[in-house]
Amino acid sequence: MRFSLQAQYAISGLFDLAYNARGVPIQVRVIGERQSIPTRYLEQIFQRLRRARLVTGKRGPGGGYVLARPAAEISLREIVEAVEGPPSGWMEAEPGLGPAPHRPDFFWAILAERLAAALAETTLEALCGDASRAAVRRADAEDSMYYI
Repeated sequence: MRFSLQAQYAISGLFDLAYNARGVPIQVRVIGERQSIPTRYLEQIFQRLRRARLVTGKRGPGGGYVLARPAAEISLREIVEAVEGPPSGWMEAEPGLGPAPHRPDFFWAILAERLAAALAETTLEALCGDASRAAVRRADAEDSMYYI
């Protein structure tokens, strides 16, 4: 199973907001640069995230996006659903295979729902905690200088 590029970018973009922004609006361009995501593509994804009420936008100088709710209240399932739709469409049998009476095609819907349940249990806050424990560097972190 592989997430679509849109889902990966959506999770990466909101992770960046939760991990680096600290409540300050961040421009999509800045997020795109930090996450190596094309700005135009990320702008389209953030429009979907805004419609799903996961982010809010602020216009003008100093504008950008912030999380619409605390990171502890935003699950990865919500993020994926905002760009991919409901779990029923996440996994399907290969379209070119056609129907086969002895193939377990029924299982893809079950698997998608199980994956959705696992994503629902994982919040952006938990992801940020994992990133901190893995020593993922924050955008505003300065290199430590040691003087002898």
